[in-house]
Amino acid sequence: MTDSRPRVTVLAGFSSAATAAAARVLLLADPALVLLSHDLSGVRDGVVRRSVRDAARVLENAQTRLVHGCVSCTLREDVLPALVRLARDRPGRDIVLALPAVVEPEALAAACAASPAVSEAVRFDSFVTVVEAASVLDDLSSAERLRDRGLHSSGNDRRRVADVVSRQIEFADTLLVWDRPGNDPFTTGRVDSLLHRLAPWAVHVRVGSTPSINVTALSASLRQRDRHDPGVPGILTRAMCGFPIGIHDPDGEYGVNAMLFRSHRPFHPARLHEALASIAGEALRGRGQTWIASQPDTVIGWESAGGGIVLGGLGRWLAALPEDRWPEANGLRRLAADVGWDPYYGDRQTVLSLVGLNMDVDRTSRRLTACLLDDTELSAGEDAWRTLPDPFAGLLTPATAETD
Repeated sequence: MTDSRPRVTVLAGFSSAATAAAARVLLLADPALVLLSHDLSGVRDGVVRRSVRDAARVLENAQTRLVHGCVSCTLREDVLPALVRLARDRPGRDIVLALPAVVEPEALAAACAASPAVSEAVRFDSFVTVVEAASVLDDLSSAERLRDRGLHSSGNDRRRVADVVSRQIEFADTLLVWDRPGNDPFTTGRVDSLLHRLAPWAVHVRVGSTPSINVTALSASLRQRDRHDPGVPGILTRAMCGFPIGIHDPDGEYGVNAMLFRSHRPFHPARLHEALASIAGEALRGRGQTWIASQPDTVIGWESAGGGIVLGGLGRWLAALPEDRWPEANGLRRLAADVGWDPYYGDRQTVLSLVGLNMDVDRTSRRLTACLLDDTELSAGEDAWRTLPDPFAGLLTPATAETD
């Protein structure tokens, strides 16, 4: 059967100028296309400005007041209803949704997946992250928080610039690298290498290195490709569901390298806590899942960027649940657990992906390995593990522990 729902192409990216340029290209290529965008400059005061336009004119320019000024409120109270309304009022016209610079596409996807009205009205064709080649290396290396640049969406928005940029890149099924003429080959190669290691599953498209852009060809590489798969889990739960979380390439190229670290053994909480700062300083980006001996029931999500690490509870391991509750878990997760089940640890395991610039892979691997329980500690058993000194006690469920 033919799916008559309008296709939605989502454009995300930390450079508002590059994202806007990509949106203009898509409008020029298809006069029937509609662009939905939001200005969040007043969001901390509860004000959001919404714009709808096509290639010829502005169709809407309205201001919305939110009960609470934040990104999640904007998605729930304005972005999602606007998508549904545009699909209803302009049937047959595909939509480009250009996200503001501080909005992470995974948050949008989660909000849409939880809304039957959105699922009935539109289908998501592709999540495109627009990367400005001139600034992405600096942004991924930055220790600044959004607040330092005046970009925080609320008073409690503590996200780092590197956090947001990394997540935008990792969630994409398509990466559009917006370059400029005259970039030196080494910088170009370094940017491409870094993006490949951050998002090896994404299709990479590059424009802007020449004075002109083939609008039709660029549009065809981004739209109506059906690249978005709503069944693919978010970055922190990819490994639990059997999806690759990164690549192991210690040598790398252009000074960019990557490593995967896996272990069924748990981390010693005190040794891990002591080593976090050095591990965060070694890699530009780290992500994945882990567990610590003192909290053996809890899946811990690991994210590092901008010199800091955030650890947060992701729920319980299947091995810590009675079997009659396993059907509550994602089917892919149950299948992955069955394939990799360990007779002693069950589905508990650490899977981390680290990406860096000239990262010392051997030293980082040794640091992580030294944080695991040794044979003597392991043989003491789970009851003894739970009594280990734990700097993370009370922090991982449901809140997060953050280390600079």
